[in-house]
Parts: sequence; structure tokens; C-alpha cells
Amino acid sequence: MTIEPPETQIVTTRTIACDGGAGGHPRVWLTIPHDKGFVECGYCDKRYVLDTDHIDGGH
Repeated sequence: MTIEPPETQIVTTRTIACDGGAGGHPRVWLTIPHDKGFVECGYCDKRYVLDTDHIDGGH
């Protein structure tokens, strides 16, 4: 059984910062792997999904 992440955000860069919103946890920098297309925050489980049609700056 797969548990869905609490929130998903579509992004246009491979590197993003997550702080859990309103200082919910320490700011961490996450990098989306080329082979997966998404990354999840280890603190709040928010999932960041790369919009491959609109990648910013070719990252």
C-alpha cells in the first residue's frame, strides 16, 4: 500500500528549498534526480515534481 504525500508542488528547477511553510522546519535544499523526476522532503514529506516541459535555465 502506497501512502500519498501530504502536498505536491510542480516546480521548474531541479534544486528547491523547503522550510515546511511558515517556518515549519529548518530550510533544506533538495535536488530532483534526473531518473526520478521528483523529490520528497525528509521533514514534511512534501513532494516536488519537475515540470519537464518548462524547466527553468536548463537545469
